[in-house]
Amino acid sequence: MSDAGPLWSGRLAGGLDPRVLAYSESLSVDRRLLPYDVRASRAHVRMLGRQGIIPAADAAAIAEALDEVALDDDAADEDVHSLIERQLVARLGETGRRVHAGRSRNDQVATAFRLWAIDAARGLVGAVAGLQAALVARAASDGDLVLPGYTHLQRAQPLPLGHHLAAHAWALERDVARLRAAEAAADCSPLGAGALGGSSLPLDPDAVAAELGFAGRFANSVDAVADRDFAIDLSYACTLAAVHLSRIAEELVLWTSQEFGFAELDDAVAQGSSMMPQKKNPQIAEHVRGRAAVAIGRLTALLGVLKGLPLAYNSDLQEDKELVFAQVDGLAGSLAVLALAFEGIRFDGERMAAAAGDGLTVATDVAEALVRAGTPFRDAHEQVATRIAAGERFAEPSPGDAIAARGAEGMPGSYRDQLQALERRIAASRTHAGT
Repeated sequence: MSDAGPLWSGRLAGGLDPRVLAYSESLSVDRRLLPYDVRASRAHVRMLGRQGIIPAADAAAIAEALDEVALDDDAADEDVHSLIERQLVARLGETGRRVHAGRSRNDQVATAFRLWAIDAARGLVGAVAGLQAALVARAASDGDLVLPGYTHLQRAQPLPLGHHLAAHAWALERDVARLRAAEAAADCSPLGAGALGGSSLPLDPDAVAAELGFAGRFANSVDAVADRDFAIDLSYACTLAAVHLSRIAEELVLWTSQEFGFAELDDAVAQGSSMMPQKKNPQIAEHVRGRAAVAIGRLTALLGVLKGLPLAYNSDLQEDKELVFAQVDGLAGSLAVLALAFEGIRFDGERMAAAAGDGLTVATDVAEALVRAGTPFRDAHEQVATRIAAGERFAEPSPGDAIAARGAEGMPGSYRDQLQALERRIAASRTHAGT
């Protein structure tokens, strides 16, 4: 840090205890905002020059110097904003000190955070599409294999594997919608709001918002610097996606157990035991489950940070970025490893078919045949239940015939139509994410 001290040091001549600075610094976390803060600073200083707030030559020099800003290996600045201004002053002298006219670190960090959140949400949309694509590809190749569907973890009705995998892909499609909504929530520029009450300088927030690619700019300066709803939206979207991934992971744990035996993970994504030589553990799935729990905790923590804050900015908000950064990183990692798992997984069609063909999973179909013959459903249900209780198992219909009879839109027998619809949505997501 420069000898000038923190950006706010003019008010407090006594100097800051180094222990307080070490406790309150945020550079170790918000350093990943540097490229976004530089972008916003460049747009801001160009506006200052256009508006005649600083000399045009100074604005041009600052904009050019911003291209050279980078993290120092030994940077000890209070935050990323201080780092930028320190380096500008080191290069340009007093000219560099003009960069902060008309803005506060409050609107500065909110702007950089929003720009990062937009990119993060788009990136996650692409990552979700990657897992969806892995599920759809597996459903396309192995989808006609038959397994029992479950309710209460008890065998229920026979399903094609493709229909089951498509169910997970559809849940992920809702996650895409939530991530895109979080992106839209972040798409509003707070730059120009200042610390909370704006500036008497002739700023042009609309031009800055347009240059940065925002859809618009703030309507209320106090709300602009206090609002972290976009961070909550992104964190929530990540949390629910992580919960969906945890459900997938739980099935991988069950299906790859000896008790189910429906699938085997590729060696590249499985792990062994340090003591028991025979073990092939689905630890990748267990990590995904565990990290979903941590994601829930981060969302709760972020809500807790925000719940009691008076308007406008408070330093409690310094905690938001570490939580959201970790939330995005955690989800991205889980999406990537689950996609790998489904790319290499091997399904045991015979084992699944034996479970689906136990003579009980078609019981509903037997009852519905009685309904078609005129028996009220409640009577048909009771008759079939009585026969099962007496030990009867049903050879007809076969699981395949039972699936084929349920071929309407969205039903198991028409799952390949779903795969085509999912492929179109995956393509749209990848276009949106730029992948």
